[in-house]
Amino acid sequence: MNPTLRGVAYVSVWVLLWGTAASLADVVLLGRGAYTAGSAGQAVTFVSYGIAVLVLAVRLSGRFLKSAD
Repeated sequence: MNPTLRGVAYVSVWVLLWGTAASLADVVLLGRGAYTAGSAGQAVTFVSYGIAVLVLAVRLSGRFLKSAD
Protein backbone atom coordinates (compact mmCIF):
# COMPACT_ATOMS: atom_id res chain seq x y z
CA MET A 1 0.00 0.00 0.00
CA ASN A 2 1.17 3.51 -0.80
CA PRO A 3 2.77 5.06 2.35
CA THR A 4 0.73 8.25 1.98
CA LEU A 5 -2.51 6.32 1.68
CA ARG A 6 -1.52 4.18 4.66
CA GLY A 7 -0.89 7.33 6.72
CA VAL A 8 -4.20 8.89 5.74
CA ALA A 9 -6.05 5.67 6.59
CA TYR A 10 -4.23 5.44 9.93
CA VAL A 11 -5.17 8.97 10.94
CA SER A 12 -8.74 8.51 9.71
CA VAL A 13 -9.24 5.41 11.83
CA TRP A 14 -7.96 7.20 14.92
CA VAL A 15 -10.25 10.18 14.29
CA LEU A 16 -13.21 7.81 14.03
CA LEU A 17 -12.18 6.04 17.24
CA TRP A 18 -11.80 9.37 19.04
CA GLY A 19 -15.17 10.64 17.90
CA THR A 20 -16.96 7.42 18.77
CA ALA A 21 -15.40 6.98 22.22
CA ALA A 22 -15.82 10.63 23.19
CA SER A 23 -19.42 10.68 21.97
CA LEU A 24 -20.29 7.55 23.93
CA ALA A 25 -18.78 9.03 27.08
CA ASP A 26 -20.58 12.30 26.37
CA VAL A 27 -23.96 10.57 26.10
CA VAL A 28 -23.43 8.87 29.44
CA LEU A 29 -22.29 12.07 31.16
CA LEU A 30 -25.12 14.11 29.67
CA GLY A 31 -27.63 11.45 30.70
CA ARG A 32 -26.38 11.47 34.28
CA GLY A 33 -26.51 15.24 34.43
CA ALA A 34 -22.76 15.65 34.96
CA TYR A 35 -22.89 18.68 32.70
CA THR A 36 -25.11 20.33 30.11
CA ALA A 37 -24.74 20.42 26.36
CA GLY A 38 -22.34 23.11 25.21
CA SER A 39 -20.70 23.51 28.61
CA ALA A 40 -17.02 23.52 29.49
CA GLY A 41 -17.41 19.98 30.84
CA GLN A 42 -18.39 18.74 27.41
CA ALA A 43 -15.35 20.43 25.87
CA VAL A 44 -13.10 18.87 28.51
CA THR A 45 -14.52 15.43 27.70
CA PHE A 46 -13.77 15.72 23.99
CA VAL A 47 -10.36 17.35 24.49
CA SER A 48 -9.24 14.76 27.06
CA TYR A 49 -10.30 11.90 24.79
CA GLY A 50 -8.48 13.64 21.94
CA ILE A 51 -5.27 13.82 23.96
CA ALA A 52 -5.55 10.16 24.95
CA VAL A 53 -6.12 9.09 21.34
CA LEU A 54 -3.24 11.26 20.15
CA VAL A 55 -0.86 9.62 22.64
CA LEU A 56 -2.01 6.13 21.66
CA ALA A 57 -1.81 6.89 17.94
CA VAL A 58 1.74 8.21 18.21
CA ARG A 59 2.88 5.29 20.38
CA LEU A 60 1.38 2.70 18.03
CA SER A 61 2.31 4.42 14.76
CA GLY A 62 5.65 2.65 14.40
CA ARG A 63 3.93 -0.71 14.50
CA PHE A 64 1.43 0.14 11.76
CA LEU A 65 3.26 2.61 9.56
CA LYS A 66 6.62 0.93 9.10
CA SER A 67 7.44 -0.08 5.55
CA ALA A 68 7.05 -3.69 4.44
CA ASP A 69 10.57 -3.75 2.95
